[in-house]
Amino acid sequence: MNDSVFVHTRDQLKQIAEDVLRYAREKGASSAAVGVSDGNGLSVSVRKGDIETIERNQDKAVGVTVYIGRRSGNATSADFSESALRATVEAAYNIASFTAEDESAGLPDEDMIEKNPPDLKLYYPWGITTDEAVEIAQRCEAAAFDVDKQITNSEGATVTVQHSHFITADSQGFMGGYPYTRHAISVAPIAGEGAGMERDYWYTTSRNPDKLDSPESVGRYAAERTLARLNARQIETQRCPVLFEAPLAIGLMSAFVNAVSGGALYRKSSFLVDSLGRQVFPEHISLFEDPHIIGATGSSPFDDEGVRTTARYVVSNGIVQGYFLSSYSARRLGMKTTGNAGGAHNLFFTSSQTGKTDDFAAMLKKLDRGLVVTDLMGQGVNYVTGDYSRGASGFWVENGVIQYPVQEITIAGNLKDMFAQIVAIGADVINRGGRESGSILIENMMVAGN
Repeated sequence: MNDSVFVHTRDQLKQIAEDVLRYAREKGASSAAVGVSDGNGLSVSVRKGDIETIERNQDKAVGVTVYIGRRSGNATSADFSESALRATVEAAYNIASFTAEDESAGLPDEDMIEKNPPDLKLYYPWGITTDEAVEIAQRCEAAAFDVDKQITNSEGATVTVQHSHFITADSQGFMGGYPYTRHAISVAPIAGEGAGMERDYWYTTSRNPDKLDSPESVGRYAAERTLARLNARQIETQRCPVLFEAPLAIGLMSAFVNAVSGGALYRKSSFLVDSLGRQVFPEHISLFEDPHIIGATGSSPFDDEGVRTTARYVVSNGIVQGYFLSSYSARRLGMKTTGNAGGAHNLFFTSSQTGKTDDFAAMLKKLDRGLVVTDLMGQGVNYVTGDYSRGASGFWVENGVIQYPVQEITIAGNLKDMFAQIVAIGADVINRGGRESGSILIENMMVAGN
């Protein structure tokens, strides 16, 4: 790692972490945990070829959790001076002093800590200048305009570059951290005029700038998606099969992850409470978590608590094999942490029935007659009951062929039924935020239109 990219070196972050833990001990804390981070980035946006925004960020933060027995308090600061660090520890200590005891509070069990974290190579600096970022954004947007004269406007194209590093430490002796990067190129073209205007977007993201799609390919595909939405119509209210395009299929996977995450489970605010060992999906469905893929977006050698991460099947043959738990939520449930403090890692939603030829066209054939959903609106998911109702747009399909775009419709069902009725997952795989899936075909949903 090149420390010169950051305001603070790795050794300086370690020293700050050590100082905070020492201040906590001096204050009288029985134990403590600290996280220290430093990062910087660049974001450039252009619209119709002209520069819209140029933003640079320089972020730093320290967060400390102090324990007094089974009472805890936390506080954060963006000031790394000694006086500010001491004040932050004191604030956390005072909060803990007035907090009720919680038998589930405390540092992770020592045997769960990652003592020898592997280097997963998550840091790929992108040393582009502001002018170079502007040029990339302009190329992306220009490629969208070049596709067709019906692309009449744009919400802009954006290039983002982010470099960060951190140290996590606790009073049990754990200390670990690493640098990481995230970069992206995006564009949102507009087609048509007046009331007939349509908008869509596309983006590419990666830790490694060399693995980003070309700006031109992002622009062209975004334009093609936008043009396909022109002259949309409504359809009659009916029950029919629904095919979720791959980016939206990842949203369905995320709904499952939310429902089997510790906070929702111990609060009894999930429709999948007590689902461990139960059949939730058809037998051909699996969900695999692999935190140790070199360079991947969702990779991490340890979670936010320093707990080791491991590859595992969360769902196998449709049966739930595990939850997503931190130390706290695991204790509330009488279980062990799964190394998911801070969230899930690389997830792969797959079907044993998927073949290499099951691309999007093949999935349309499987759908035969029904709705392809390419955009969702609203937040109509009730995680307590599983009820699902979202505004949607997409395409109507007959005999496995797209006939016309549709809009101003609502799709509705219950996530339990939707999960159980997954007919197929496509080979048209996409990765978004460390979650990977192909398009998902649901056997039957209510579609409300005219």
